[in-house]
Amino acid sequence: MELNSRDQGQGCKLALCSLTLVLWGVFGARALDNGLARTPTMGWLHWERFTCNLDCEEEPDSCISEQLFMQMAELMVSDGWKDAGYEYLCIDDCWMAPERDSQDRLQADPERFPSGIHHLANYVHSKGLKLGIYADVGYKTCAGFPGSFEHYDIDAQTFADWGVDLLKFDGCFIDNIQNLEDGYKNMSLALNKTGRSIVYSCEWPLYMMPFQKPNYTSVRQYCNHWRNFDDVYDSWKSINTILDWTSSNQEKIVDFAGPGGWNDPDMLVIGNFGLSWDQQITQMALWAIMAAPLFMSNDLRQISSQAKALLQDKNVIAINQDPLGKQGYCLRKVNGHKFEVWERPLSDLAWAVAVRNLQEIGGPSSYTMSVTSLGRGVACNPGCFITQLLPLKLELGFYGWTSTLKTRINPTGTVLLRLEQKRA
Repeated sequence: MELNSRDQGQGCKLALCSLTLVLWGVFGARALDNGLARTPTMGWLHWERFTCNLDCEEEPDSCISEQLFMQMAELMVSDGWKDAGYEYLCIDDCWMAPERDSQDRLQADPERFPSGIHHLANYVHSKGLKLGIYADVGYKTCAGFPGSFEHYDIDAQTFADWGVDLLKFDGCFIDNIQNLEDGYKNMSLALNKTGRSIVYSCEWPLYMMPFQKPNYTSVRQYCNHWRNFDDVYDSWKSINTILDWTSSNQEKIVDFAGPGGWNDPDMLVIGNFGLSWDQQITQMALWAIMAAPLFMSNDLRQISSQAKALLQDKNVIAINQDPLGKQGYCLRKVNGHKFEVWERPLSDLAWAVAVRNLQEIGGPSSYTMSVTSLGRGVACNPGCFITQLLPLKLELGFYGWTSTLKTRINPTGTVLLRLEQKRA
């Protein structure tokens, strides 16, 4: 058995979302002890938008090169991304030279990264940002560059020497499940042994799941965040499938998320080509509810002002970054599976609620809900102030425990609400 694809199919039949959660009930799961990712990591990652473009002669502005990352670093500061919380500038696959150097270390492609990764890290740090890099647990990366198998210690030390702050560790080209599991553990230990603070982003459950049930207690002990499902694409089908998988499997994964370790549904594709405006709102709202790492994959040189405002919305980011650190969940499907209601407990007894219109036909639809049913019955007991954050911010006012709330939502769109016992 060889694991050698970024696109392991793990489609699960969508079940009803109705769930009674004992939040944090199994939380004997220890987080990776590196003091990092106390809230979900935020940044920019090249893969979905720029993939493995190596042609710098024909496409100098979109090939994987130090120029691309230096431009993005400049924009992350000048255009307010850093101030909004997007701190990590991350390189994905295809940055490497085809072979290791004479001392058996990974090296950057000398033509596309002529100054080397250490120089790029220094430049990124000079902007007040942090640099992420990519490697693979197996013999090769998913794109065929040198993998880290049997090189975990030397690769971890190389990344530390370069000044890297995050490692995305993929799972292609590994020959058996034991080596996969051992490889993820060994790289975690190797990173911590360097003494440098390096966020560890795993894809361990993604590659384990087709063959064996992941042990999330172990995953959380070794990783800061972890992918469970296929790569995101710039399409509504992809976003919808990720949300369906998450809601169908939430009983297995939600309780393991928290400060130091997070379920990662993959990149934000807001500001690209495939999603309507309502679908972009849905991704932003649900990634906030799911306490997901927020890694944009878009072109910050060309992003629209509307998409930029959504990605930098401080109220939505505050939900994602809430220090209580509990992942939200799909509470129920209603009205013949036309709507989903998601909710997430927040600090100070507040709750976030997202109502998602699942229909892809017709116009806006209305949904009325009892506030008694929200926040496990306590969010609005005896009353609460409700603010709509998306698609537009509106102060909806005070609602008593027995009140009803009516929303109107566009097809494939989402309304995101914040419920508070008292005004901030």
